[in-house]
Amino acid sequence: MPHRSILTLALVAATGFVATGAHASSSDAWEEFRADVSEKCIAAGPSLDKPVVVVDPFGSESFGLALVSGKPKGAENAVTQICVYDKQKKTVEIGGELAGDTVTVVAPPADK
Repeated sequence: MPHRSILTLALVAATGFVATGAHASSSDAWEEFRADVSEKCIAAGPSLDKPVVVVDPFGSESFGLALVSGKPKGAENAVTQICVYDKQKKTVEIGGELAGDTVTVVAPPADK
């Protein structure tokens, strides 16, 4: 009986180790993830001339997230598009063009 308890405990411990190891990622893996998100988001929005991509460093649990900005070909004003990357399928969807005055960064109030 004690032998089975030790074996069971060993299996539970091994399962826990494998489960946590699967979620760990190296900095190289995150760099590859960000590069893939950037590349696919640029390809999904070919209407922008010289697009600039800002990738959320880790995204959400299921999705990579990015903002793609640039001038539509033939236009004078820059726009921003939201790009969503499915981490499992490695595919992207891109939103519509948001005008520059729609997407702004609002700084939080300064502490006094």
